[in-house]
Amino acid sequence: SRRFDDLETNVTEWKELPGCQNVTHTECDFSSAITEYYDMHHVRIRAERREDKSPWSSIFEMIPYYIAQIGPPGIELKSINGIIKIQVSPPEANQVQKMWIDHLSFKYNLVIWENSSNAEVRSRSIFPTDIVDDLAPETTYCLKVQATLPLYSQEGLFSPVHCIKTTRKAVNNLLCPTNLRVFALNMKFHLHWNNQYKQHVNYTVQYLIGYLKKLHDDYSAKWLNVPRCENITNTKCNFSSIITATSGIHYLRVQAMSEYNKSCLSNEVTVDPLITNEIGPPTVKVDISDVLVHIQISPPGGPENEVMGDHYDLTYQVLYWKNSSDNEEEMKTKEIKQTIATISDLTPSTSYCVKVKAFSKAYNKSSPFSKEECIKTPGDKMLPLIILATFVTTLIAVLVVATLFIFFLYQAYNKIKYVFFPSCQPPLNIEGFGGQLFGSPYLSAAEEPIENCYVIESIITEEVNQIDFKDYKRSKQSSRDSGNYSNDDDTSGSKESEETLENEIE
Repeated sequence: SRRFDDLETNVTEWKELPGCQNVTHTECDFSSAITEYYDMHHVRIRAERREDKSPWSSIFEMIPYYIAQIGPPGIELKSINGIIKIQVSPPEANQVQKMWIDHLSFKYNLVIWENSSNAEVRSRSIFPTDIVDDLAPETTYCLKVQATLPLYSQEGLFSPVHCIKTTRKAVNNLLCPTNLRVFALNMKFHLHWNNQYKQHVNYTVQYLIGYLKKLHDDYSAKWLNVPRCENITNTKCNFSSIITATSGIHYLRVQAMSEYNKSCLSNEVTVDPLITNEIGPPTVKVDISDVLVHIQISPPGGPENEVMGDHYDLTYQVLYWKNSSDNEEEMKTKEIKQTIATISDLTPSTSYCVKVKAFSKAYNKSSPFSKEECIKTPGDKMLPLIILATFVTTLIAVLVVATLFIFFLYQAYNKIKYVFFPSCQPPLNIEGFGGQLFGSPYLSAAEEPIENCYVIESIITEEVNQIDFKDYKRSKQSSRDSGNYSNDDDTSGSKESEETLENEIE
């Protein structure tokens, strides 16, 4: 027979298979010639008799990995205290070149029966290192193990049958904790157990990370103590600190220690966090505006418990109904993904009640319903009155503000006008003398006559004669008659100034 190695070139190259030349039987082991388990191989064969040779057979195509049979695993057995401890080795464990590289992908099936004529055959899945209990003492059992690859739906060959006799069980030890059970709510995990021993006992809870059992090593020395659950006297333990949503399966057991330094281990209990955990009811708050009910939902465990919402992908079922004594109306249901919901189309002046539950479709889990929350919708006339009152209040506030603004603006305008644009102007005859303009309204009355005198003095010189003064006097009198000066004080002041000036001239 010959083997075709590859098709990388167009030239066909056939090679002889070592150990398969001139054989007289109808089978041939050519395992040594297979080095690539995922490549396509072609095989053909022909018969020879002396000088006669038959034509080549049709070509057989194969990919070794997909047609190979999974071999039997190796097993080692020990009989201890009425149980059988079994250690499984993966197929090809003793081979240098291996086809099945990922040994962690293997699953193992155990078949066990009593070594008797009408024995009942039992089967179960086991880990590479496992125990078989619930066996009769001092009885011979036979067993065999098969390796499988569930991912590829491949089943291997069973190992050779091994038989072993169980030992006598120790006397029932009351020191051992019994009835281990796990209570988990909103990712808070508690382990409880029963105590049969009436005297003082200390307990230590131990855990093992699940993947260690998948290894082909002995994990007996890899158990760890749960924090705050070491040497305790009560029969419960909060082991939430070692559990996360992504931590995978854990195994727990309890070790009891008496005051006489005797110890005993309980059976193991399995914890798969997201499956073992139960979902608690959410928290609900309701509010109302017009005829809309607003619902605020807090995930189970409170807003700080993000694990519940993140890993369970929760959906919320909202149930609401009219809260009346003759409530014959059916409850209405609404499903939402968000934590905020709105219910519309409600009857005014009616009391409604709401309750909510959370559920996860992926894990087929649901919580109990939350506590009922009830609220009453407002009446028909209440809303228009509120709107009208709001409008009137707003309008009055705007008018008051506008009035105050106009008032202060008017006052500011008058002040500015009074300071920079006074209504009083000095007489034209005084302005003609080139005197200082009386523009400021804040000059005192006592200063004005002095300024009048000063202006007149600055104009009058020694060369002014009696005639000029009389002309000035007549002009002054004419100005008074025309009504330019109506202030009596100014008139009297002017008279006194004239008399003084007249005396000086004379």
